[in-house]
This record gives sequence, C-alpha cells and structure tokens, in this order.
Amino acid sequence: MTEQRERPAKPAPTPDETSQAFFDGAERGVLMIKSCNTCSANLHPTTETCTECLGDDLSWSEASGKGTLHTFGIMHQNYHPAFTDELPYNLGVVELEEGPRFNTNIVGVDDDDLVVGMALEVCFEEFANGVKLPKFQPAN
Repeated sequence: MTEQRERPAKPAPTPDETSQAFFDGAERGVLMIKSCNTCSANLHPTTETCTECLGDDLSWSEASGKGTLHTFGIMHQNYHPAFTDELPYNLGVVELEEGPRFNTNIVGVDDDDLVVGMALEVCFEEFANGVKLPKFQPAN
C-alpha cells in the first residue's frame, strides 16, 4: 500500500516593516508602488534607492493596476511540490502603465492565448497565511 503525502502549501511571503504598505494595499485590492519624491519616478515596491536620480526620499503610491504583458515563459519543470497540480504554468513580466515591471503569473487566460503586448489588470491571490499577492488577468 502506498502512502499519500500531503502537498505542502505554496510558499508565501511574510510582510515586514519595509513591505507592510505593499501588503496592506494588496489586502485592500490596491497595487502599491514606490515613487521618488525628488524626481517623481515610479519604482518597483522593493526599490530602496531611486533608479533615476539615486535619491532615497521614496514614498508609497497607488498604481492603476493596469499594464501590458512585456514577456512570459511557460514552466513545465516542477521546482516546488506545492505547484505540481498547476503544471504547466506561466511566469510573466507585466509593465505597469506607471512604468515599473512586475514578475507575476497571468491568470484567467489559457497559456496558449498569451500574447506580448496584451492589456492586463491586477487581481489578487490569497495564500494560506492570509497574505495576498498581485497576479494579472486580461483587461476588460
């Protein structure tokens, strides 16, 4: 008789003091990015120094949640047992209207229908620990 093992949960991030605003926004269904208070550049949420002017006076701002698919790949290899049932799955790079790019999954569309340049909008996936992460789906 073979013993079935329970699949582990998907790994989920744990918010900390530097990322709490991002996760608070996700909880409200809002995608948060950083903005430079010196040159007004819009930046990825993990940025600590402005990539345009090298300033460190950054603040959080709400993004529109709209973007386009910049590139993508389809994963066929299982790198973590929690994703076994999802194979194959996509990994995309979404360029937000505000400029920053996000690595994420594109949901709500077959992988065969993904097209670079397609319009997307943010949605959120909740993990077992209650943390929500942005994913993107075709825009309506």
